Amino acid sequence: MIDARAARSAPDEFRRRLARKGAADAFDAWLAADERWRAQVPKVDELRAKTKVKGKPTPEQLEELRAVKEELQRTEAELADAEAERERLLTALPNPPDDSSPDGDSDEDAEEIRRWGEPPQLAEPKEHTEIGRFDMERAARVSGARFGYMIGDTALLALAVYRYAIDTVTAEGFLPVLPPVLVREEAMYGTGFFPTERSNIYALPEDELYLTGTSEVALAGLHAGEILESLPLRYAGYSTNFRREAGAAGKDTRGMFRVHQFNKVEMFVYCDPSASSDEHERLLAVEEKILQGLELPYRVVNVAAGDLGAPAAKKYDCEGWFAFQERYRELTSTSNTTDFQARRLGIRHRVDGKNLEPVHTLNGTAVTDRAVLAILESFQGGVPDVLRQYGAPATVTR
Repeated sequence: MIDARAARSAPDEFRRRLARKGAADAFDAWLAADERWRAQVPKVDELRAKTKVKGKPTPEQLEELRAVKEELQRTEAELADAEAERERLLTALPNPPDDSSPDGDSDEDAEEIRRWGEPPQLAEPKEHTEIGRFDMERAARVSGARFGYMIGDTALLALAVYRYAIDTVTAEGFLPVLPPVLVREEAMYGTGFFPTERSNIYALPEDELYLTGTSEVALAGLHAGEILESLPLRYAGYSTNFRREAGAAGKDTRGMFRVHQFNKVEMFVYCDPSASSDEHERLLAVEEKILQGLELPYRVVNVAAGDLGAPAAKKYDCEGWFAFQERYRELTSTSNTTDFQARRLGIRHRVDGKNLEPVHTLNGTAVTDRAVLAILESFQGGVPDVLRQYGAPATVTR
């Protein structure tokens, strides 16, 4: 969540930045609720002070105390309501975007930073399902739409991609983790996926658990409520992930590009606030190193402020070339969430050896299943040399 004290002291600045995410009105609503709550606090304190009488109270004082206690009870209830409303509105506010994020609210408004590699010149490129062995028809019978099997050479290729990514990030100083994929509601709120992304999350109501759409949730929750004495901490989680893709009806229905279940290697960093900008660039560099090792043409874009998720202050996407679609599509992303998640999760560090302040957290995708699809379409059945040592076949056949 945002820093309430800082927002009170500089409301115009916070409103300006939040307006770029379309949240100026929501910010004003919180400010008003915050003022109502603060106005109630001294009233309650004053009434509580009046209930403290020295010595044995007289009958007149007892009558007055009864009236004061009744008023105190009403005022405390009003304070509790005001506090609940203030907290509800505060947790709904997104992280203000960094000023270096471009204006706009769609992927078309992203700012291209650079490109690497040349898209292959293919006369009649095949789509990934025509090259690899996927079975979406049988998966639909088993699980429903937007699920698929990867079979044979395609499965071996995918496993090689994950292992290559894990080895790469481990060499870059990230500690590998196999995290839980079922988490409690507190973890979803803490990372900022609730309330805004609730419609995309699968729930198990009887167990009060949720299937995560990224291991970012579990990796962020790893140190919830802790005081971190040593920074930075860098983790890399491998997990299967789940997304309902609510609102994606009719989008990318062909092939395995947009499915409900997928695998991912995710990087996550806890760091000193002064270092988060550098850590963000470092995460981007690792993502690019992986894509270059896979020989996948890509471009890097700075995502528009209005297209950022609630937790992110700044985000880079690496978009790989998909030959069949003849366009760049998102393969990886990396976000700086500054102190937004840490405040919600209660993760702090010592400043100058004494004062406790929230850390900054960042996340970045090493690879997902989409890398497999991009390889199939770029190489049309061939396999990057770097993957041979991880058990990938020389060529992928159906």
